[in-house]
Amino acid sequence: MSTKNIKKSATLQFLESITGGPVSLGKLIESIRLGEEMTQPAFAKKMGISKSHLNDIEKERKFISPLRASRFAKNLGYSEARFVTLALQGLIDEAGLRFKVDLQAA
Repeated sequence: MSTKNIKKSATLQFLESITGGPVSLGKLIESIRLGEEMTQPAFAKKMGISKSHLNDIEKERKFISPLRASRFAKNLGYSEARFVTLALQGLIDEAGLRFKVDLQAA
């Protein structure tokens, strides 16, 4: 196992301990925003969406498409694969399906 994978795992565990459960795209975006010490209006502008839409994403009232997740990741400078995986997992969970997403680049 590489050090990189261990670090990602520790980071993921840390985020889960802060958010109180599995990391969702909404929780990840909120964590990034708070880590950058940005208000919702400022962060929403950075993402190219409205403040109310950002709030709905963070509170998991709205789920976004994998394509939109990819655009957010690129815009914010984060892992496209992680954002897309979490977007897909959110859609699957919302549908009540019991599957786990394991995304691999083509």
